[in-house]
Amino acid sequence: MPEPYPRLFSPVVIGRMELKNRAVMPAMGTGYGGRDGQVTDRLVAYLKRRAAGGVGLIITEVCAIDRRGKGFPSELGLWGDEFIEGFARLADTIHAEGGKVAAQLHHAGRETFKAVTGAVPEAPSALPSVIMRQPCEAMSRERIGEVVVAFAAAAGRTKAAGLDAVEIHGAHGYLLNQFLSPFSNQRVDEYGGSDENRARFVIEIVRATRAAVGPDFPVIVRLSAEEVVAGGYAIDFTRWLAPRLIAAGADAIHASVGVYSTPGNLSIAGFDTEPGFNLGRARALKEAVSVPVIAVGRIHDPALAEAALEAGDCDLVSFGRQHLCDPDFLVKAKRGERDRIRFCLACNQGCIERLSFEMRSITCSINPECGQENRGETISAEPPKKVLVIGAGPAGLAAALASSARGHQVTVVEREAEVGGQLRPASRPPRKEGYLAWVKWAERELFERGVTILTATDVTKELLASQRPEAVILASGAHPASPALPGLDLPHVVDARDLLLGRFEPAGPAVILGAGHVGMETADWLIARGIAVTLVELKKLPPVNAMTARGYWLHRRLKKSGGELILGASVLRVELDAVVCATDAGERRLSAGMVVKALGAAPETGLAITLTELGIPFVAVGDAVSPRRILEAVQEGDKAGREIGS
Repeated sequence: MPEPYPRLFSPVVIGRMELKNRAVMPAMGTGYGGRDGQVTDRLVAYLKRRAAGGVGLIITEVCAIDRRGKGFPSELGLWGDEFIEGFARLADTIHAEGGKVAAQLHHAGRETFKAVTGAVPEAPSALPSVIMRQPCEAMSRERIGEVVVAFAAAAGRTKAAGLDAVEIHGAHGYLLNQFLSPFSNQRVDEYGGSDENRARFVIEIVRATRAAVGPDFPVIVRLSAEEVVAGGYAIDFTRWLAPRLIAAGADAIHASVGVYSTPGNLSIAGFDTEPGFNLGRARALKEAVSVPVIAVGRIHDPALAEAALEAGDCDLVSFGRQHLCDPDFLVKAKRGERDRIRFCLACNQGCIERLSFEMRSITCSINPECGQENRGETISAEPPKKVLVIGAGPAGLAAALASSARGHQVTVVEREAEVGGQLRPASRPPRKEGYLAWVKWAERELFERGVTILTATDVTKELLASQRPEAVILASGAHPASPALPGLDLPHVVDARDLLLGRFEPAGPAVILGAGHVGMETADWLIARGIAVTLVELKKLPPVNAMTARGYWLHRRLKKSGGELILGASVLRVELDAVVCATDAGERRLSAGMVVKALGAAPETGLAITLTELGIPFVAVGDAVSPRRILEAVQEGDKAGREIGS
């Protein structure tokens, strides 16, 4: 049979480095490095697993060229020779799997904290970051020279460690990007003002790096092709800049987009952006240079990558979060097994938002193995047990996958007619179809393993007696909360989940009680159908953070539609045609053709009581413990499935 993706799996050359295919794993922060900046066993195991998946080039996460340039506490270091040994071990590991590896050299500039760097953040101008809001100081000419030297020295250490290339991080609002942009650079000396002056610092770094590594060691420059922020630069500037970077010594351009304060977080775009949304910018830069251009930006599907390569949009394709979600996706693609690929949701829960907002190391919402590679391979159960999983939502499916992987005899019982649990209504709002795709993927995987799934089946004492399970994982989920409010029993009051599943015909105007993710996404679903919405929320601040990628777009579409979010409001009663609530400004009466409850959920406890009464030991996971996100449900289900019989 012909190769399914002939262009993607064809070799390519960057400088004098030949890659076996055109797939790149770009730099992604993990939090797996040591607090001392050293490469750790966990990081090595994580990258080894990705290299084993067949990617041509792995670019490490950011590596600080100076302590003052660290962006987060566990960022890798390359500011001293003491780091060479760890990077050498990393390079040897990736080479043993047949891959090539580059280090990404980084300085955060103003996008960091004094607590991380040990000094006031530095920047081209003393303008605080819009996001970090930390005081920063303008760099002197002397300091600029020191940083140029530090980049070159770090590149030299990269080469000494045996890596195959180096990438200079000039994107995403970090120091180099800050110098390039009129949004952050207000200098009046030779490093600010004109395009030539704002580009001087980056060009000096590329030139010094080339001198440090010699003519044969590949140098890649990552750029935000556009900042997409008021006062920032656009594609015309980077089309002008890119050839000058090549003349200074760059061998390839990695075409990203956005900075920290770009609305919607386009640098790590969520599912509100179209797959491959940044390909046009990559093509614009490719037309301006004669060296390879790497495209990046919500590219998860090998078919999309193949089409982009065929169209001439780029020469290589970066698959970022897809490598977290399914490290074997390239192997599956090469075999023609696209249906076996576990596709990234672009939810950002386990990766960038966990790292940035929770200050924790990354994982993946639907791949609980991500970040746990150093715990070793799955050990088969001896002897295998008869395992009953109650509930086929995300926690139950994850538990069944993990326990069946160990060889247990697994049966899943689901009371609904279809598997998926809360992910079924969660997949209905606009752009969230990927959630249902994961459910179908998990169902196919379980079928191939011989796992029995009983749908439309209640768990009774008789069923438990007939199954005679040796272990039970309770993933029975949660039910919608419904406080005692006058009028909630009226016929035009519906639960958000029932509405999303098509059990009620939508009507307007709609008043939604609760503005958490369920409420906001139900509003989004109604807005897409032309129905006016008002959300009533007891909290005084929006529960859905507009700083996240998803939150930004939900709030934006609500505002654009003319909808209203009323904060700090308590519902007094529901009437036949209205909702009456109390606010700081007084009582309000909101017209309502339909009232939607999105007031949270409570764990299903009935089966826990039954199992306890029968003396059957069980482990509760996911919403059966406490309603939360898909991330926690999958992690807990996986843990329970792995530990059964251990």
